[in-house]
Amino acid sequence: MTKTSGTVVFFGNERLATGVTTSAPTLRALIDAGYDVACVITNYPDIQSRHRRELEIIEVARQHNIPVWLPDKLSDVKRKLETTGATLGVLAAYGKIVPQNIIDLFSNGIINIHPSLLPKHRGPTPIESVLLSGEAVTGVSLMMLANRLDAGPVISQRKIRLNHQESKQSLAERLIKLGADILIQHLPDIMNGNATTTPQNDSDATYDRLIEKNDGAIDWQKPAAQLEREVRAYLGWPKSRCDLDNKKFIITAAKVSDDRQNDLNRIAGTPLKLSRNTFGVQTVQGVLEIEKLKPEGKSEMTAQAYLAGYGQRLKLVT
Repeated sequence: MTKTSGTVVFFGNERLATGVTTSAPTLRALIDAGYDVACVITNYPDIQSRHRRELEIIEVARQHNIPVWLPDKLSDVKRKLETTGATLGVLAAYGKIVPQNIIDLFSNGIINIHPSLLPKHRGPTPIESVLLSGEAVTGVSLMMLANRLDAGPVISQRKIRLNHQESKQSLAERLIKLGADILIQHLPDIMNGNATTTPQNDSDATYDRLIEKNDGAIDWQKPAAQLEREVRAYLGWPKSRCDLDNKKFIITAAKVSDDRQNDLNRIAGTPLKLSRNTFGVQTVQGVLEIEKLKPEGKSEMTAQAYLAGYGQRLKLVT
């Protein structure tokens, strides 16, 4: 394939949220479009399990003989970067601050794919935060990287509507693919110095906090609607964890039940039998029906399968 004019350096692992996987569509799109990717600079997320998963982007880079660098600090590879001849950096989920002296190495700057409609949801957890707040619209921003957190001028944005059934994984996949499409669309103008940008209005900015492991502990004093959003937002990490009848579970799929048990003044946290094949848990407001779960030491299963095989171990109030 004839190479498109210009050499780029790729920063990041394309995992737009903690605990998700990726097919690395941005790197694949750059390769497919004929751009010369000089190297991939990446790192593992700060939050890791004992069983660290190989970064998908490393495998894609290996398949195309692209060097992969995993420096502790970008200053460690500054001299190597100067020898690549790259005029542009592309960043998707790098997870670390890129210092200005690295940005300045690229005559066309570094382009960041950020999974929110900036200036809303700046920071490390825009996908989780949108799911947790139950927003109806989110999107992707293609922006110039600046030395302030997600504050650079925006080249393009694309909105999507949410149906309130998305998991963190499915939304991350949708947004990174959309971001890759927008990037390829605008790259010719960016490489030629003809891209137009729009400054962000800092007064409209919102910032998302880091998600912590303790956030995954289910609090039955929250409404069922909020807990349902947490299950989707925390899937993969930190996971929605709870004790029911002194047994430990990870809830992987749930919905707000139309059951009216909450009218009976049940104590929040009480496991309830909803039908022969379904069960739920009373919350402070409404019932959270469990659809899929992972009992301690066992694989994920449907609620129906759990009731059929282990239901006698859980005391369910009728």
